[in-house]
Amino acid sequence: MILKELKISTWIGDDTNCYILFDEESKETMVIDPAGDVEKICEMIDILQGNLKYIYLTHCHGDHIAGVTELKNKKGGKILIHRFDAEGLNDENINLSSHIGLPPIELEADSRIDDKDLIHLGNLQFLVIHTPGHTAGGTSLYCDTEKCVFTGDTLFRGTWGRTDLPTSNFEDIIKSITNKLLVLPDETIVYPGHGKATMIKEEKPIYLELKPKLW
Repeated sequence: MILKELKISTWIGDDTNCYILFDEESKETMVIDPAGDVEKICEMIDILQGNLKYIYLTHCHGDHIAGVTELKNKKGGKILIHRFDAEGLNDENINLSSHIGLPPIELEADSRIDDKDLIHLGNLQFLVIHTPGHTAGGTSLYCDTEKCVFTGDTLFRGTWGRTDLPTSNFEDIIKSITNKLLVLPDETIVYPGHGKATMIKEEKPIYLELKPKLW
């Protein structure tokens, strides 16, 4: 697998990490969270000579989905998002587009995904992990063979995503992290929706210390 990361400037002042995943044999490509700068995304796909198969959305917030329509119009690809966040693609009170200076965003998912679904990109297989908390339908995408997980705004380096937004819940996000992400192999690389990458083993101590205080 070839993995490319683009830092996309957003109106919230915190770059969004957009990931381009490419299977070298089949040339099938997946873009995770195209927040904008679609020309750069398309340029990278062209350099790879990739065929865009999926546009994967870890959740429905405007700073992760602003470039979806343009990208789909230019390169095709099926839009995938968890069914609990699909409604938020067309609701600015949930995707918060107007709150971060974006025009209204209206999208329709091509497929609504669920926990434990498998997504195939050539010979690569990705497991959908439903990780609610930042949003009700937030998901992470795990690839065992590549030892990596894309966590959106659920798990960051040294912290977790905001839980003061529509459909968010603090208890849910902590449970998602401790029960679904920290059980992954220690050497798993975590690629978050913002900020720097980390590893599961680096994040465990934070939650091992926090958990007794919560339950």
